[in-house]
Amino acid sequence: MPATPTGPTTDDERPARVTGPVPCRIVVCRDCCCGTPKVTGVDHAAQTERLRAAAPVRVSDCLDVCEHANVIVVQPSAEGRAAGARPVWLGLVNDPDATEDIVAWIRTGGPGVAPRPDILDLYAITPSRRRTAS
Repeated sequence: MPATPTGPTTDDERPARVTGPVPCRIVVCRDCCCGTPKVTGVDHAAQTERLRAAAPVRVSDCLDVCEHANVIVVQPSAEGRAAGARPVWLGLVNDPDATEDIVAWIRTGGPGVAPRPDILDLYAITPSRRRTAS
């Protein structure tokens, strides 16, 4: 199963204190290919903001799966982790409808809590070994 993304990141949203259950978290790649004009026709800022409306978002440097730009990783909530869920890597998320499908899944609980909608199977990717090493 894919591991948690590694590498330099910035927290776009840092709550002072988390109260209640830890929600799903999202990592968006925004470096050399993802989030750049190389992927044409995508409003990258709007995509990030839409995801941020559903869950905390972390912006990462290159996740080393450039051939799948734009890459989004959905990390399970505490409840999902307790159920054995691992982060779900999604690639080629270049359409607003795909972003909406991700948002809808996160709002129902995300990995380990709610089944992944079949439509998101079209976007599921396996990251390189370098990024999945423990």
